[in-house]
Amino acid sequence: MAARDGARVPAEHVSAAVTAGTFVYSDGATQTFDADGSTRYFETGRRTEGTWSVDENGDFCSFWPPSYQASYRLQWVVEEGEVVGLRFSDLTTGARFDGRYR
Repeated sequence: MAARDGARVPAEHVSAAVTAGTFVYSDGATQTFDADGSTRYFETGRRTEGTWSVDENGDFCSFWPPSYQASYRLQWVVEEGEVVGLRFSDLTTGARFDGRYR
């Protein structure tokens, strides 16, 4: 599949896209996603655990106990024809951040 920078990640590819590797964010935090729906976020020596899923609209959803939930539209980040990460766009706030594959 040829991905285009900024194009939405199709629902059927979300799982493969998020589990393809460890993500590194601009602030140095890292995150991993497992196929079973678990995720771990590491920031300044602190580890948090949550879960992720894909909803009926093909959007990426995350849950961080005890009560934080968010939904994101995922887009490809492509440089020189290669997928280098994903852009997460919060469906509620519009905030965007990129996770780059390590």
